[in-house]
Amino acid sequence: MSQPSTLRRQLLRRKPLHAFTAESDAGGGLRRTVGPFQLTMIGIGATIGTGIFFVLDSAVPEAGPAVLLSFVLAATAAALTALCYAELASAVPVSGSSYSYAYATLGEFAAWAVGWCLLLEYAVSGAAIAVSWGQYLNDLTERLFGFQMPEAIAAPPGAGGYINLPGVVLVALCCLLLVRGAKESAVVNTVMVLVKLAVLVLFVVIGATAFHAGNLHPFAPMGIAGVSSAASTVFFSFIGLDAVSTAGEEVRNPQRTLPLAIIGALVVVTTTYLLVSLVGVGAQPWTAFKGQQAGLSAILGDITGAGWPAVLLSAGAVLSIVSVTLVVLYGQSRILYTMGRDGMLPGAFRRVSPRTGTPVFTTLLTGGFVALLAAVFPLDMLADLTSMGTLVAFAVVSLGVLILRRTAPELKRAFRVPGYPVVPVLSVVACGYLLYELPLDTYLLFGGWLALALVVYLLYSRRNSRLETTDDSRAPVNLA
Repeated sequence: MSQPSTLRRQLLRRKPLHAFTAESDAGGGLRRTVGPFQLTMIGIGATIGTGIFFVLDSAVPEAGPAVLLSFVLAATAAALTALCYAELASAVPVSGSSYSYAYATLGEFAAWAVGWCLLLEYAVSGAAIAVSWGQYLNDLTERLFGFQMPEAIAAPPGAGGYINLPGVVLVALCCLLLVRGAKESAVVNTVMVLVKLAVLVLFVVIGATAFHAGNLHPFAPMGIAGVSSAASTVFFSFIGLDAVSTAGEEVRNPQRTLPLAIIGALVVVTTTYLLVSLVGVGAQPWTAFKGQQAGLSAILGDITGAGWPAVLLSAGAVLSIVSVTLVVLYGQSRILYTMGRDGMLPGAFRRVSPRTGTPVFTTLLTGGFVALLAAVFPLDMLADLTSMGTLVAFAVVSLGVLILRRTAPELKRAFRVPGYPVVPVLSVVACGYLLYELPLDTYLLFGGWLALALVVYLLYSRRNSRLETTDDSRAPVNLA
């Protein structure tokens, strides 16, 4: 067989669906310890925090009060994709999220590229969230003790700092918790999610008392371009949908639990985002958001003139960002685990501790990489890169629904996308539109990341893939 034809076969080979099932049911791997409520909390925990406690401060200056439309646009794209995620999660309930879905539908290299997009998505979003943690931690310590950490160690480069030490500490603490076990991490996350939802309800109730319709004028000072640009920026705050599907091998009754958790998380998240953003832009002029740190806390302080509401808000934000970071690190470690099990990465990535049932090496490596990004990268660059990786992964999931309906029509699906094929097609179009709005430097960085992915695939992954080393790997791989 000639080299070009061999490479083409490697690039296009697909992983059989029965192989996913066999790996999921095999002993010695991840443990099914997470229930539907905890999984929904994982989805909420991975999203609420970024879009409210952090992104408003950068998105409102881009769109003005029309940031409400930006959230609606991003939520619409996320809702279309969520339905596609729900169908694939019910049909292929395994770890790996859209990486695994692409492996079953688009072929090995497409799956590898999607996997790298997911690694970028999770690592960069985790770093961006960890960076913002220092803002609210400083706000909390200032309100409680009149003390703030020096900017040199509490702010990212580009914002007056040299190294973001709080972000590094946060990532380290989350890694230690994840190493203890998925169930323990899910319980802690659930508690933190409930706390931050309560704090955001407090913000809506108090903030509504200072709502002034005049603050909504002019509604769209930057026009449609500003709305679209802000929508691309805030889209990364919907990453929690993907995080739910990374837990496919650690939830009970996954065919039913995964779709319910994905859709339930989306409903709660979207409702919360719209309420808080509406109250936020109505409670202060949109121009006040520019350069504002710990924005929601500052709004409450201005409204009440008292310290305790702002203290509660800052404390809730601190816990909120901890839960988001926890889930993001969880999701990335599970994707690396799945890629290692497929032979696409070295065997160390698929090792699971017999005592805790967690991929310890993978979790610690993930944490180290995210901590490095959080320590030295500017915040705005991290947000746009996360949106790029998220949108590419979401588009692939939607394409996967279209392909799997044709190649495996008899496959058991506990949930089916309504309005097929219109909904998956609209999802791809919406993701493409938001991708178009991202800045050029984000495309350049993303292109460099994919070029690195190609080099690693050609030098290592294609030769060590389990589809290459198994006895039947030379035969065509079908989905039936």
